[in-house]
Amino acid sequence: MPEADLLRDLERTRLAHLVARRIPEADAIHAPDFVIVTPSGHAWTKAEYLGGIETGEILYRRFEPITDIDVMVDGAVAVLRYRSAIEIGVNGREPGPLNAWHLDCYRRTTDGWQIRWSQATALT
Repeated sequence: MPEADLLRDLERTRLAHLVARRIPEADAIHAPDFVIVTPSGHAWTKAEYLGGIETGEILYRRFEPITDIDVMVDGAVAVLRYRSAIEIGVNGREPGPLNAWHLDCYRRTTDGWQIRWSQATALT
């Protein structure tokens, strides 16, 4: 399988794990030093992000690409870019719709690809 297709599949799998709150599986895909910058500009560490999903403080009902996932691979680094449709609730708020652009940076490790940085920008 071409590397770009493998990364597209991994990203779709990662999103499915976040919605299903499958934290051990999601943990394996996220690098120890993972950071996400949310559409509101907050930076969350891996512990904050996955911990929030585990406790329900961050609740995804939907999180899926709605465009093709563009992939650029250069050695041990890969960048993925796509638009998504999300239904998310944070801090007890009822989940609502959000459409966003994503720019995700993966790096190759001895165990395979892991996401290191994720940036989401809300579409208005």
